[in-house]
Amino acid sequence: MGYTISQAADRTGLTAHTLRFYDKQGLLPFVDRNQAGNRDFKESDFEWLAVITCLKKSGMPVRKIKEYVDWSIEGDATLKQRLEVFETHKNVVLEKITELETYLEKIDYKIWYYKTAIDSGTTAIHSQNNCVWTEEESFQE
Repeated sequence: MGYTISQAADRTGLTAHTLRFYDKQGLLPFVDRNQAGNRDFKESDFEWLAVITCLKKSGMPVRKIKEYVDWSIEGDATLKQRLEVFETHKNVVLEKITELETYLEKIDYKIWYYKTAIDSGTTAIHSQNNCVWTEEESFQE
């Protein structure tokens, strides 16, 4: 049994518009068409969609995903290239995680800052405690 684009969208959490866009970009060459010319998603297509979604949501550009899809269709001759895509992308994701952890530390600090200010009724509590990171410094990179 095949799935319509609406059913595929519901199942993946993507919109039908996004699925059409991916198809037009060449990311879904594995999706068949029925006799009426409509996309007919099969079970095996959902694993592909999960990988494509993972790569896209983790910041990989569509053109790079297309390259990976093309290599996958080519077969075993491109195994090393496909591995390299994932190894390179993993490093990109790890850098983003490190960056986000830094932002999270600043956010946690500000939560502490405001909770203690609220508890004491003033931000002056932080200047009394020789707070190293002042309100003005929090806006600097």
